[in-house]
Amino acid sequence: MKNPYLHLLAIIALLFLSGFRFPAHPDNAAAAASNAAEVLRLATAFKAMLSETQIRTLEIPLTKAAATKWTNIPGGASNRNGLQFSTLSPEQLAAAKAVIKAAAGTAPNEGYDEFVQIGLADQVIKDSGKNGYGVGEYIIAFLGRPSSTGTWMLQFGGHHYAQNVVYDKGKTVSATPIFEGGDTREWTTEGKKYAPLFQEHEGMAAMLASLSAGQLTRAKAEGKISDVLLGTTKDGQFPATKAGIKIAELNTGQKAQVIQAMMPWLNDIDGDLKQTLLKRYTRELDDTYISFSGNDKAVAGNAASFLQEVGDYVRIDGPGVWIEFACQPGVFSSQSHYHTVFRDHRLDYNNLWDF
Repeated sequence: MKNPYLHLLAIIALLFLSGFRFPAHPDNAAAAASNAAEVLRLATAFKAMLSETQIRTLEIPLTKAAATKWTNIPGGASNRNGLQFSTLSPEQLAAAKAVIKAAAGTAPNEGYDEFVQIGLADQVIKDSGKNGYGVGEYIIAFLGRPSSTGTWMLQFGGHHYAQNVVYDKGKTVSATPIFEGGDTREWTTEGKKYAPLFQEHEGMAAMLASLSAGQLTRAKAEGKISDVLLGTTKDGQFPATKAGIKIAELNTGQKAQVIQAMMPWLNDIDGDLKQTLLKRYTRELDDTYISFSGNDKAVAGNAASFLQEVGDYVRIDGPGVWIEFACQPGVFSSQSHYHTVFRDHRLDYNNLWDF
């Protein structure tokens, strides 16, 4: 099929047959406004519970320096903007989490659920006796004054989590960069097993396993990539040349696997923005690339053999989408752990500044 529209229709048809559905709203603009309005309502209610001193810490000017002040390392509010959870009363903390829950996705084990689980992973580290870790070290910040007429940003996160959501004129317009990681990667507490980045890992592994041996050879990057390239402080530093195999070379089933691999990150954002980005990334799929490094023991067709060893890495890089997944050494456990980042070439911080 040389017609790109036929390619697109074939991919969408395969996704529907596999049970996937695009989020549906009769009025997408109204849905975006509705979600942003709920975040604004909850943000306003949260502010009303705070002292003037707390508000001055929570709400700061929307500047490039402030927007890019996020990190995946420990340290609480010492290296981030905003109010630290440990400084809030139980009622204030509940209100802060309500804001975050409204802003994040609602898919099981994704969105707000994943935010909570990554925080719980940090709590496991704290409970082992390490200082500077735990849910209490997480933060919430407003950059600019929340309103339905202006532009403002919601930041939340902590060790191994960062999200930056931009609202403009009452609509959700951007949600990247997003960093998600986890050490401990998997654990059990009170008989319940947690693995917050399970879907991210499985989607990327299945995508790589769908490639033939020859395609894997073309997709493999030279040398080792030991961590995500565009983590904290790396804003705007997208490589000038795309690496790996162009998705236009793949068959329809393989292309559907690429879309499915993106979904765990898209499920972590506002539902209407997710729909907009999904349609855009699907239209741009043929001009998107897959590249990876490591995975020296992996075998084509065997998803369980991919992304298992320290140094294994994979990337999806399109005209818009940028997603990285890297296997890191375990620091607090014997497991390797994951670092991931989701960016957009055009929409990070809603493209408010040049980088």
